[in-house]
Amino acid sequence: MAKPNYAFEKRQKEIAKKQKKQEKQLQKAARTEQPEPESVAADGVRAAPQPESQT
Repeated sequence: MAKPNYAFEKRQKEIAKKQKKQEKQLQKAARTEQPEPESVAADGVRAAPQPESQT
C-alpha cells in the first residue's frame, strides 16, 4: 500500500489559499475603482448634489 504524500496535499492547499487571496484582492481593487453611479455623470465630472425641495 502506498503512503500518503502529505507534502503534495500541503502544497495544493497553499496554492488554493494563495489563489483565493488574490481573487479577493482583485475584487477589493475593483470595488474601490468603481465610482458611485449616482454622483458621477457620464462624462466623468462629479455632479453637484440636488437640493431637496420643501413643499
